[in-house]
Amino acid sequence: MNPWNLIDSSEIPAGGGELRLYRRGAEYSIMIAGGGELMNSRIHGSEDALAELGCRHLATTPQPRVLIGGLGMGFTLAAALTQLRPEAEVVVAELVPAVVQWNRDHLGAFAGRPLDDSRSTVHLGDVAALIRKGRGAFDAILLDVDNGPEGLTQRENDKLYTTKGLLAAYAALRANGVLAVWSAGPDQRFSERLRQVGFGVEEHQVRAHHGGKGARHTIWLAQRGG
Repeated sequence: MNPWNLIDSSEIPAGGGELRLYRRGAEYSIMIAGGGELMNSRIHGSEDALAELGCRHLATTPQPRVLIGGLGMGFTLAAALTQLRPEAEVVVAELVPAVVQWNRDHLGAFAGRPLDDSRSTVHLGDVAALIRKGRGAFDAILLDVDNGPEGLTQRENDKLYTTKGLLAAYAALRANGVLAVWSAGPDQRFSERLRQVGFGVEEHQVRAHHGGKGARHTIWLAQRGG
């Protein structure tokens, strides 16, 4: 098997470690130093499902506004755009500037270059800050940061999944808005926390690969009332 070749690396702000972009033939991988693979250009079924589930209620919504936490390889953004009307606005919050550049230089073609879509805007910074400031600003918030509520590689992300963080997300959503959260695995305590905040909760098990193959991942759909 061909070895992975390091293409680039970048520090995560606030001492969060180092992200590394690797290539092996036509395949790319983003890994965190000492923590394994975070995403792969060949495996994005559950990222697509996050956007499809999180945006399906917006098919007929005029001028929908969506916030995505984490650009990754662009698959969640691309899938969201396919669900949304031409006048939609999608804001992607990405903490690591190099990830945006990797998408433009190396990864964009895999997802169909969603950053070139006029509906897309990139915010370089913490998605939690946008959530806190965005009272009633979004019809959907899609969180694909880290490995989920309990599988954190960056402790700074924990604030998104606490009761305080979920209350901020609830406040940032418009009536009937949806918070969709990707996780590497289930977490019953997180489901209960969502309900305690006031969300109606659905939990979906999806496969990493399209066609029902690969690891099972969890997606929560938490809907705010009207």
